[in-house]
Amino acid sequence: MREDESLGALIAQASHHLSTLVRSEIELAKAELTFDAKRVGMAAGFFGAAAFIGHLCLILSSFAIAYVLVAIGVATWLAFVIVTAFYLVVAVILVFVGYRRLKGLSGMKRTTRTLRGLRGSGRETSPLEPAAGTASASQRGQERSEPSASVLSDNP
Repeated sequence: MREDESLGALIAQASHHLSTLVRSEIELAKAELTFDAKRVGMAAGFFGAAAFIGHLCLILSSFAIAYVLVAIGVATWLAFVIVTAFYLVVAVILVFVGYRRLKGLSGMKRTTRTLRGLRGSGRETSPLEPAAGTASASQRGQERSEPSASVLSDNP
């Protein structure tokens, strides 16, 4: 650094270097995202092809199972009905399990309670604390088991 440069020139130079650095970082991020997006796209294509081939294998194995049943002595139509019924039972079980998983979701109970408290009170309150007088002793006990406000905030 030369001693004869003015403070304004140094600030301009620092500003220029900073803007160059920011532009370079943005370009690097774009290049990395493009590369990652291509990789994700290729991986998704491979997963799709694998799923399609797996589906074809399931169909062919279904025919094989039906023809094994025919070889055992079951009527052809009955063998295919048995295989179809098996797949229907599996589908019903999967739907039931999926429904039970969705039914078990708790939703956003704390957020809903906080928003109701804010709407019900006429004063400003923190969104992470219930309005005064709205939480009973049992609710305060439940709040202790819920995540703390510091966990939910964006601040470190």
